[in-house]
Amino acid sequence: MRIDLLAGTIYRAAVMPAPAPTILVFDSGFGGLTVFSEAVKARPDAQFVYAADDAGFPYGRLSEDALISRVVSVIARLIDLVSPDLVVVACNTASTLCLPALRARFSIPFVGTVPAIKPAAALSRSKLISVLATPGTVARDYTRDLIATYGGDCSVTLVGSRRLAGFAEAELAGCPVPDGDIAAEIAPCFVSRDGARTDVVALACTHYPLLLERFTRIAPWPVTFLDPAPAVARRMTQLLGPPIPRQRADEQAAWAVFTGGAGLSDSLRWALAERGLPRITIEPMPLHQS
Repeated sequence: MRIDLLAGTIYRAAVMPAPAPTILVFDSGFGGLTVFSEAVKARPDAQFVYAADDAGFPYGRLSEDALISRVVSVIARLIDLVSPDLVVVACNTASTLCLPALRARFSIPFVGTVPAIKPAAALSRSKLISVLATPGTVARDYTRDLIATYGGDCSVTLVGSRRLAGFAEAELAGCPVPDGDIAAEIAPCFVSRDGARTDVVALACTHYPLLLERFTRIAPWPVTFLDPAPAVARRMTQLLGPPIPRQRADEQAAWAVFTGGAGLSDSLRWALAERGLPRITIEPMPLHQS
């Protein structure tokens, strides 16, 4: 506010709201859609870009060095393309390995997706919890450090599935696999010991919540399946702040970028549109393996 003493007039400067941020949600495939959905709920005013490195999928086939190099190079291209204010790495495998390199290379904030050991341990009454992940996430020192730090007095069963991420992509494409195939993958999560049974399963791959309804139905007994997406959205909001009041992004503004696009069938395009991603582009980034 400025007061003009001679004229006796008060001028009030217009305060312009901060522009809504652009948020990049990155995954190796479609699993990050579970995080994308929660992120949109948390910041409905933001411009979202969903990026799937489908040319590199699945990341489990890459060595650690190759994976770091791949993720850093792909995200560098995406940052040049969309100029995001924040990047959500909606992939446990990439988060547990690549976040230090990403944060060292780029000045914008990154939010990762890591196994929900702490909330699983806090929630469990039987003190038997399981972490359902990819083999790469299971093998990471990062995951074992989380267990040592936050596992408390719980017994933690690590289950690495090589097939569930692909099953989740098939589910989204309208080609679900039989219940028996899924049951075989999740069976090691369910442990009975000394009269106690597993009561919490942390889903440590963002693909897996795409199968949550089937997990719940197929499970040999009721458990709590922990979806990491809400916690990721909360952290994103902590870094960016709350949404701008009374402002919503254009529903047609969000778009998806794929690094390959070979598997983009009509059913997948429809599924993406239903999830708020009506626009799809291909930014070719072929995977070069030595």
